[in-house]
Amino acid sequence: MPLDYERLLSAKIPDREQTYAERDTIIYALSVGMGVDPLDERQLRFVYEKNLSVLPTFASTLAWKRFAEIDIGLTYAKMVHGEQRMIMHRPVPSSGSVVSKMRVKDVVDRGADKGAVVYFERQLIDQADQQPISTQTLTIFARADGGFGGPERPMLPNHPLPERAPDIVQDIAVSPRAALLYRLCGDVNALHIDPAVAKKAGFERPILHGLATYGYCGRLVLDSVCGGDPSRLTALDGRFSAPVFPGETIRGEMWIDGDVVSLRVKALERDTIVFNNGRAVVRAA
Repeated sequence: MPLDYERLLSAKIPDREQTYAERDTIIYALSVGMGVDPLDERQLRFVYEKNLSVLPTFASTLAWKRFAEIDIGLTYAKMVHGEQRMIMHRPVPSSGSVVSKMRVKDVVDRGADKGAVVYFERQLIDQADQQPISTQTLTIFARADGGFGGPERPMLPNHPLPERAPDIVQDIAVSPRAALLYRLCGDVNALHIDPAVAKKAGFERPILHGLATYGYCGRLVLDSVCGGDPSRLTALDGRFSAPVFPGETIRGEMWIDGDVVSLRVKALERDTIVFNNGRAVVRAA
């Protein structure tokens, strides 16, 4: 059955609430590689409950609702999380209660052979004072759901990367256990742990979650540009262009223009771009 454009835009997606503790905050930091060097004070602050700091990208996982749980007529098996955009309105508390409010922001019909692009907007609200922590835009490529006769218009533009050589290059080793740890944050899709499921999906082995890759990308900017200060990273956008395999080394190439950091990330072993057209906004120290 073809998609109903008006039904999609008016779909009521139930709110999701989550109460989390410092333990959850630490598990997330470990899942994106923090604490590899337990003597590194800049890493230790994210994995030690004493004066615990919180990675800004942690907001992308809180009160997360899997797309399989959102029944609005899309073909779940053919959906791909293509892009992630996030604005940070305030630092993420190290523990607390939050609510996620999600809606379909827009749908672009690319035709029966190309599918549809669905933009979800997600507000993460702090239950303590009902103020927003972050606003997130998720781009979903619904590959089996195009050709429904929706209005024609362009997709959201990608951030252009500078043509000069990058100002900063930094490598991070992705732990072979990264996907196993990230599953503890709530996304238990078997694609990220079961070799048989991964092979059926066309991968040689389980792949890293897209939002775990997003967390590693946030770390690249945090470590290289923000001096390890999470309050300075106020926005991070980008496109997932290829999966990361746990155990690989990723290389971030960064261009700094005022408060905007452009970002491209490669998996070195395969010379493959895994996160492209990245754009971070960094507050001055």
